[in-house]
This record gives sequence, structure tokens and C-alpha cells, in this order.
Amino acid sequence: MISGLEVGNFSGKRHLHEVLLPINTLALLVSVTGGEPPWVVEESLQELGRLAHTAGMEACGRLIQERGRPDAATYVGRGKLLAIESERERLGAGTVIFDGELTPAQVRNIQDAVDGRIMDRTQLILEIFAGRAHSREGKLQVELAHLTYLLPRLTGHGTELSRLGGGIGTRGPGETKLEADRRELRRRIQALKAELELVRRQRRLRREQRRSAPTPVLAMVGYTNAGKSTLLNALTGAQALAEDKLFATLDPMARGLALPSGQQVLVTDTVGFLRKLPHDLVAAFRATLEEVAEADLLLHVVDASAPELEEHVATVVAVLSQLGASGKPVLMVFNKCDLVDDVTAGALAARWSPSVAISAQTGQGLDDLLRAIDQTLAGTRERVTLHVPYDKAAVLEVLHQQGQVISQRYEAAEVVVEAELSRSWAGRVRRQLGGTGREL
Repeated sequence: MISGLEVGNFSGKRHLHEVLLPINTLALLVSVTGGEPPWVVEESLQELGRLAHTAGMEACGRLIQERGRPDAATYVGRGKLLAIESERERLGAGTVIFDGELTPAQVRNIQDAVDGRIMDRTQLILEIFAGRAHSREGKLQVELAHLTYLLPRLTGHGTELSRLGGGIGTRGPGETKLEADRRELRRRIQALKAELELVRRQRRLRREQRRSAPTPVLAMVGYTNAGKSTLLNALTGAQALAEDKLFATLDPMARGLALPSGQQVLVTDTVGFLRKLPHDLVAAFRATLEEVAEADLLLHVVDASAPELEEHVATVVAVLSQLGASGKPVLMVFNKCDLVDDVTAGALAARWSPSVAISAQTGQGLDDLLRAIDQTLAGTRERVTLHVPYDKAAVLEVLHQQGQVISQRYEAAEVVVEAELSRSWAGRVRRQLGGTGREL
């Protein structure tokens, strides 16, 4: 599970794995439905079960509470807590996992009635991330998200410690320790943010160096377990970890790829998206996910065999919008088509355009994918001929950095440049020239 991630120096150098390891491997799943269709609740619980499996647990039962909205004090209502504890004891489950995010007060109240480890969906996802991050950057990102989640939940420790002493108008030793823990956590969070800001600047410098090449960048995005790592391995010969588990890999990987036209591109893998993805996790992985917003083309990899395919697509589109990448050119890649019939695969490819149906596992359709990438990239670039006045010479540097300069001729009052570059950069250059430059 989780190891080696220290929560600052608070509480006697407490480690995350001391807080997060399950009592045993059996987990009871609990959901509150506020009028959602039954299939939505079912799919969410199935995914929660897969998350539990990825974290080393096995779902042994489930309870669904139908109510307008979660109870503010106990999430499910006090009466339902008795049923949860009875079912947990009957099944022998050591952990109860709630399919939502619990407030600190809800955790305390549930813990008073349920004699087992209490987790919510956010904590479960954070535990998986902590166990699967291997790079220095990945560990920093996960620790930041985890501590941000943990900070408001230190009140539970504080309540327990405050019983050691102190009355009205006094400060007990528990309260003092709680304040010290919170202060130490805040210091660690600020230090992590500073380190990740340095990572962000370093990534920005690397992107600027890549642009000087100029090599188009493809970013693979998609729902978790859609097969992005398997596809990266199949296309580039990379050795990315590929498992049939959610969030099989968190650390981004970039590899070069030659297209049929001879053009060289850089393909980057990204962390898989998920419904109800914790906001703090998205914020912590901002430096990594910026690669998506800066890419020339997004390869949206979709598991063609997933029953909830459309919801997966919608989730990814929503996260891309959150990252400011909703306007990027997208090529839909329907993976795992060896698991569906030809009619289904053809219908998917016909519904979304541009798209291609493949199987990264068997190699089916990979040549079609490479040709589709070539064609899509060609559609995102344009050739321009510009008359650049000498007082706008900075435009020349932009053309060399962001595109491919085909010819350049110096005349008395201007430089005539023919170049090829992405449509977005072509628009920026035109705006930079304003009314002073002429385009043929």
C-alpha cells in the first residue's frame, strides 16, 4: 500500500501508511442516492469496488441509502448507521467505504457508531495514488493532495487529545498539540507548493525547448484503465507499466514517434481521469496536467468495451474543460475493439469524428491510427506568407520557435517570410502584427 510518505514532522513523525492501511482486506461499500437513475448508482458502486481492489481490498457487500441528499451529521442518517454496523459485523469487513466525500464531522459521528475503519471515495483514490507514484514529482503531488485532505480532519485527533485536561478558560495539552500539528501541516503544504512550482517552471522550460525544435506534441488522455499505457508501449516500444487496474501508472512518460509521412512527434501519457476526481488531486497534479493544455493534438483513448462508455467520455471532456484544454484538436481512439463486435466498433467510429477503432493489445488498427494522426495534424497547421516590418522583428523569432520557416527574404522595409505553423500560433502572429504586417 502506502509507504515512505511522511506527514511532515507532526504527531511524532506519523506516517501516512499508519493512518491508511486497512484493518483487513474486506470492505463494505455504502452509497447515498439522491434520485439518480439506478444504473448510475450501480456503475458508481462498481467503480468504487474496482478502486478498492486496486488498493488491495475486496468488496464483500454494499448498502444503498435513498434520501434527497446526504445527512449533514452522519451522511446516511443515524438509523442507517446501525444497519451498516450490523452488516459490517456480519460480513467481517474491516473497512466501510462511502461513495462520496465525508466531512470531518461526518467521519467522527460515523466512527462513533461503526466499529471499523471509515473511508470515503476521495481518501481511497488518494491511497491508490500514494501507492503508485514513483517519481519525485509524483510523490510531491500526491503528498500535497493528501495533506490538503488531511488538514481539516485533524479535528478528530484534537477531540480525543483534548480529553486529557483543561476546562473553561484554559488550554489543555490536547488542544496545544492539535494546534502544533495543524501549524506543521500548513508549513509542509507551503513547502510542497513551492517545490511543485519549481517543477512547473522546469516543465515550462522543457516545453519551450521542445518548441524550438518544432516537434508536434501529442498528449494521450482518457478515463482510467482505457489502455493509454498499453497504447504508448505499442506505438513507441516504451516500457510503461500496463495493468488491468485503475491508475496503473501516475508518472507521465514521453516518447518519440515517427508518422507515415516521416514527421517526428512526441507522445506523452497522462494520469487517467475518473468521475468524482478530487479537486485537490487535480490541483496537485497541475504541473503534470499542463502538458495536456500545451499539446498540439489530444489522443482521447476510450475503452470501447466499457458499458459506461458515454459517461467516461463526458467525464474526460469535463476535466479537459477544467484544465483549459477544451478547444484543443482531438482524435478519438476507441481502444479494446477486439472485445466488441465489428458493428459496435464501426458505430463508435462513425459517431465521433475524427476517430479510429484499434486494439493496442493485438495491434489491430494501429496503422490506421498513425495515418489518422498524420491527417489530423495536417489539418491543425497552415502555411502563411507574411510581410514583417523590421520594428516587428520579434515575430520572426516566434515563427522560428513555434513553426517551420520555409523561406525568408530581406527587403528594404520588411522581411518576407513563408512558414508553416499551428493554426493557434498563426492567429497569435497575425494579432501581434496587427495592421502593420501584410499577408499574401
